[in-house]
Amino acid sequence: MIKAIMFDLDDTLLWDSKSIEEAFKVTCHYAETKVGVDPGALEQSVRENARKLYANYDTYEFTRNIGINPFEGLWGDFLDEHDEGFRLMKEIVPAYRKKAWTDGLQSLNIINEELGEELSERFRKERRERPFVYEDTFQVLNEVKGKFKLLLLTNGSPHLQRTKLDKTPELVPFFEEIIISGDIGKGKPDAAMFHHALERLNLERDEVIMVGDNLHTDILGASSLGIKTVWINRRMENSKEIVPDYEITELHEVLGIVNNVG
Repeated sequence: MIKAIMFDLDDTLLWDSKSIEEAFKVTCHYAETKVGVDPGALEQSVRENARKLYANYDTYEFTRNIGINPFEGLWGDFLDEHDEGFRLMKEIVPAYRKKAWTDGLQSLNIINEELGEELSERFRKERRERPFVYEDTFQVLNEVKGKFKLLLLTNGSPHLQRTKLDKTPELVPFFEEIIISGDIGKGKPDAAMFHHALERLNLERDEVIMVGDNLHTDILGASSLGIKTVWINRRMENSKEIVPDYEITELHEVLGIVNNVG
């Protein structure tokens, strides 16, 4: 019998990808007013350059292990002091942000380091001011609260993930536990995250269900331990190698599952 629900945060409850898209849109339109650059081309260029740069830093394996993507690196502060990896991230990201935007401009034949730095800071500000929550998030949480124990299981930097939650404080009271990979030292799909969650809930694996949008972290990680999974497939991806127990396209569909699953 299901006694608890483990929810992923980014792109499950919080619409993180939209926050990033909107911050890019506003920042790149600002760049257009300054130097006439095509906003869409600039966004694509900065995204590509950010990915390349990010993968070349000594922190790359650490960020992969914890689950911090290149675009979080473009706005996060990483003020976590408990791990050398985060201390290195804190040192690296100011230059990384500036170079990603400067190189993005340069790829479009605009040589302007000063503007690159200005855009990098503007993007950070715009991202912070644009938290988005899916329209059915609170409907679902209100419905399941009291019926099940609720736990938030999210990859990332503790400081950055808590910054996101600070921007949407109404989310926090729904959860008995909030577990962030950067505190554990391993991110989903590593079993350590899920074992830690079960210990905090004081439940067995057949008494919980995992709800998330990412096949390779949320679903694979939980499934490998025999935990039931609900995959929110909003992008209509194909799933052949990783098979969830349930597949939905909108979060509210999870209600029919958790209220009826044995």
